[in-house]
Amino acid sequence: MMINSSGSILLVEDDHNQREIIKTILTKEGYYVEDADTGKKALDLLKGSSFDVVLTDLRLPDIDGTNILKEVKIQNNLCQVIIITAFGSIPSAVEATKLGAFYYLEKPFEKDQLLLVIKNAINQVRLLKDNIMLKDQLASRFHLDNIVGTHKRMEELYKIVKRVAPTNSTVIIYGESGTGKELFAKSIHYNSPRRNKPFYAINCAAIPETLLESELFGYEKGAFTGALTRHIGLFEQANGSTLFLDEIGDLTLGTQAKLLRAIQEKEIRRLGGKETIKLDVRIIAATNKRLDEEIKKGNFREDLYYRLNVIAFSIPPLRERVTDIPLLVEHFLKRLNDMENTKKTISNEALKLLMDYSWPGNVRQLESIIERAYVMCDGSMIDVEHIPEEVKQGSLKSLPAQLNIPDEGIDFEAIEKELIKKAYIKAEGKVSVAAKLLNMSYDKLWFKIKKMREKGELF
Repeated sequence: MMINSSGSILLVEDDHNQREIIKTILTKEGYYVEDADTGKKALDLLKGSSFDVVLTDLRLPDIDGTNILKEVKIQNNLCQVIIITAFGSIPSAVEATKLGAFYYLEKPFEKDQLLLVIKNAINQVRLLKDNIMLKDQLASRFHLDNIVGTHKRMEELYKIVKRVAPTNSTVIIYGESGTGKELFAKSIHYNSPRRNKPFYAINCAAIPETLLESELFGYEKGAFTGALTRHIGLFEQANGSTLFLDEIGDLTLGTQAKLLRAIQEKEIRRLGGKETIKLDVRIIAATNKRLDEEIKKGNFREDLYYRLNVIAFSIPPLRERVTDIPLLVEHFLKRLNDMENTKKTISNEALKLLMDYSWPGNVRQLESIIERAYVMCDGSMIDVEHIPEEVKQGSLKSLPAQLNIPDEGIDFEAIEKELIKKAYIKAEGKVSVAAKLLNMSYDKLWFKIKKMREKGELF
């Protein structure tokens, strides 16, 4: 079936003249129209094709229009059904809208009225399709394959996320600022049964205590000066979904007590309200502080700590996984190249500078610097001159001793070969899968693997 971009319509009408008139009107407007004079023919057409809109008479010689409606809803939730009805059948048409019909048109109707209803139905279909596409894009974006890193500690984290994502367990993520705590939280959400609902997040350190409570729990009209209407807080908005509490270590003890009750009892009460609201919210928290140390200092409640610390893991800082820097750089460059439709690379000298730096801002800082270098580079090769002074002046001497990286420099070729080996083993010998893990083109990786095999460096 060839479908015009304006939309596809199945017209079901037993009156020949009426059917031809409607079909002519819709076709002239650019819609693709197939027609049927019985319910049985309509059902046969529905089995073989996908329509945006079904426009059907309520009274047909063989099958009631509501039966067509029910069949459409079983086969395709996106398709919108418009019921055509005579005056005496309006109660039945109203009942059809309760069953999921988009609208009902009462005979006789005007051409403009018909076209307006069809246009609105087509727009509804497009909106639903766009929502599905956006959800798919989000799920794809936060798939674990898009968290870059082959360092052993990162691979351990991938296993943890895969195990905990399908559950409802509370999770707390530890890590310095910029290590990607929210990215991991989103990966857990978008790989969980809650993925079809929005991901909600709040930075507990960025909002004053006086506002934070109302943002989390909401408030009733008149709860305080300026509360002119009811406000639904994040806990209620996230019902059935995931709520990410970033920098939870910065909460005051008073807010911690209220948060503890919400998590423990699975219920909240809006500020100024008397109603207790039962909720199903999965909590993922994150902090750059040692909460066990904060408990000793009297800054964090021990009971809340144990409620949060059901599943806990730490994301290593970038300086402790230096071998992931080339992969991250390539990942960021690929994204920029795709956005700008260009093909910029980075020199070994510039890459060495990046690997020599201690990265106090972690992955977020690296991404920012790569974007800056990308903009400053007029040619196709990012070089030392495009790297900011703060990075040039950094050195391995500032890194922790446990890294044990030799002072004479880094063997980039050896690092690349080691990464290829790990990816190849993880992909069970499938070059296409390994290429995705490394964010490398299939042809490029195949060539490198071929050379390594020739030298006996890869089985």
